[in-house]
Amino acid sequence: MTKHGTPFVSLDDFEQHALRNLDRNALDYYRSGAQDMITLKENQRAFDRVFIRPRVLHDVSTVSLSTSILGEQIASPICIAPTAMQRMAHPDGELATARAAKRKSTCMVLSSWSTTKIEDIGDGVKWLQLYVYKDREATRRLIERAQDSGYTAIALTVDTPYLGRRLADIRNRFRLPPHLTMANFADEGKAQVGKAEATSAADNASGLAAYVASQIDPTLNWSHVEWVKSVARIPVLVKGILTAEDAVLAVNAGVDGIIVSNHGGRQMDTVPATIDVLEEVCRAVDGRVEVFLDGGVRRGTDVFKALALGARAVFLGRPVLWALNYNGEDGVVEMLDMINEELRLAMALAGCVSVGDITRNHVKVPGQPRL
Repeated sequence: MTKHGTPFVSLDDFEQHALRNLDRNALDYYRSGAQDMITLKENQRAFDRVFIRPRVLHDVSTVSLSTSILGEQIASPICIAPTAMQRMAHPDGELATARAAKRKSTCMVLSSWSTTKIEDIGDGVKWLQLYVYKDREATRRLIERAQDSGYTAIALTVDTPYLGRRLADIRNRFRLPPHLTMANFADEGKAQVGKAEATSAADNASGLAAYVASQIDPTLNWSHVEWVKSVARIPVLVKGILTAEDAVLAVNAGVDGIIVSNHGGRQMDTVPATIDVLEEVCRAVDGRVEVFLDGGVRRGTDVFKALALGARAVFLGRPVLWALNYNGEDGVVEMLDMINEELRLAMALAGCVSVGDITRNHVKVPGQPRL
């Protein structure tokens, strides 16, 4: 509900509030995608092409959303994706998001580019998102700090040897506000974005693009995945898989899970929407590891469709930022309550009383013959 008493009735309402209230530098960084943003738009539109096949005359007086991910119990298959620099959205940033995740008993993935230190996030189901830096020891230290701080998995981003071309960030010459830093690198000389490294970058580059070019290892390959596995004492997932071929290679590399992701449409434009390739990846994996999805989820029905097509859980990115900007921790809780209730209703109307009841037969996708 807005501070003027008008109720928020969908996740879009949180976004509309952010559009009116965030400064241009932060807003464009959060909402923009790569190039013409075709993939960004498709991430949401693609869900509209999947239809639910409801089953009727089932007792749905009690519906449970509880499930597990990598062996950990969570209250709902709706989790929080890693989004960077959350203190641009709200002064409490990642601290507020983590508290909201704990209140809702769900998983939060902390971005390694957070404006809050790994060690400052409280207890709960929490994973760390990781990039492989050119400085391999800095990467190792991030993994070790996460393990020592109670994180239970590493989500290794594998789609960013270079940063995608994000036109809004280039126009804005994006930079992290001077009062903020990438808090996990305060002692590494890698905490500033849009300052020293920009002097050696092309004049039209965003500060983040220059940062990635100077710090992130562009030789990223499957041997790096194996190296992260050798360092970590906790499960390692790969984030950024979009094809069956790479899914098989990921399983062969010994990963513990796959996140089907196109980086919120922020890396390569015109790659498929994640929901369009989810089933391909799940079939290739064939149950050997758990598969998750992020990108474009805005409704409880979207979550239902992703679960029906094989996802173990979904991760929300931008909706968390919009809710955080609206009302901090309470805003994120309100947003999660809303989409969870939408999922509960979708399950009931489809005849499902548990997440395990949702099957492939509950959805019809484009090109699928009549069942």
